[in-house]
Amino acid sequence: MTVLERSELEASPLADLHAIANQVGLEGFRRMRKAELIDAIVDETGAGKTDAGTAGATGGTDEDEAPERGRILPRTRAPRGTPPLGAQAGRRRSSRSRRTREERDADEPAQEASAQGEGEGEPARIAAGVVEVLGNGSAFLRVDPPEPSDEDVYISAAQVRRCELVSGDRVTGPVRMPRRSERYPSLVRVDTINGASADSVGEGGRYDELAVDWPRERLALGSQDRTLEAIEWLTPIGRGSRAVIVGARHAGKSETLRRLLAAIHARGELELSLVLVGARPEEIAQSSEGPLVPAAALTFAASAEQQDQAVERALDAAKRVAARSGAALVAIDSLDGLHPHIARKALAAARNLRDGGSLTVIATAERPLGGETTVIALDATLTSTGRQPILDLIHSGTLRPELLVGEDGAEAITRARLAAVEAANG
Repeated sequence: MTVLERSELEASPLADLHAIANQVGLEGFRRMRKAELIDAIVDETGAGKTDAGTAGATGGTDEDEAPERGRILPRTRAPRGTPPLGAQAGRRRSSRSRRTREERDADEPAQEASAQGEGEGEPARIAAGVVEVLGNGSAFLRVDPPEPSDEDVYISAAQVRRCELVSGDRVTGPVRMPRRSERYPSLVRVDTINGASADSVGEGGRYDELAVDWPRERLALGSQDRTLEAIEWLTPIGRGSRAVIVGARHAGKSETLRRLLAAIHARGELELSLVLVGARPEEIAQSSEGPLVPAAALTFAASAEQQDQAVERALDAAKRVAARSGAALVAIDSLDGLHPHIARKALAAARNLRDGGSLTVIATAERPLGGETTVIALDATLTSTGRQPILDLIHSGTLRPELLVGEDGAEAITRARLAAVEAANG
């Protein structure tokens, strides 16, 4: 390549600079500004020469007195102790090669070309798996869920946003092989989401406008805990229920919710999300060490606005799962620190979609908000004396229980409630 001075590069049109960058193998040059591109070309063309080879070409002159031929050097002398220019360029080049995945994946035309063939017309591999969204917005397609593997496929944050992907979505799409410095292959595009075309999924109606039914599928707990057994059969919760665990302070609401979620999580049938708002630091630490790590955890020192936002984010993700025929459950501990209209909105988000999936909400609160399909009232006296179950059956109940436990089960609930009333009246 002809040796160019910086001044010549600065006078060259951008198209010529692109041609030079392509010739020297510079990555990502089309997304660089002109000044940045010139610096990159300077670094790239200067990295391949050694001081020893240059000295031979220039008759052994001192590097500070005569710049090497065949490379472009800065006009000023480097301070004493500065690493050689080649090393600096190598580091800068390495830094550029470690561009974020999202920046590289933003070049979708190139990805589409890769998807049409790997190597000599070889068809692209189609990957299928379950999405796991990461905290930074990007995701992985787990081909052998739930455990990670070397065959997993990276999904850029841009694709996650564009397709509104959430953890638990089953996705297919073509894959391109890893580029330099990449460990995992990348998903080129999303073809299907939960068995439906990605395009058709994006055309679905608004969640709040979808037709709903009463909960009809009971959440089986299968626990030996006497309080959980009482909840399962006397105040049953279904997919799509709006359930609130209520009671006075120290009645055991948070502990009951924790055990309830552990039983549901063990069955692995729902996409669970736990939001702790207004919680004690000790409760946050305990939950973070458990099987279900909270999606958000805020102490009682957090503002109501922060707590509102944490709950709404979790519900937005769960709504997308339900709208795509998935089964989601959001647990909130508790509603008491939220603004009243946000608390009601959170509870109202639960529903059993007629032509889709379900979103179940189980929350704690000191008293019912109204609109619940299931109220689980706890007795603080029973809790404080260690008696089980701690369910206050008189103030608990489920609407349309026969849809969840059948007619015989509903009659058994009625008999149990009458017995509790008689016992209370002495």
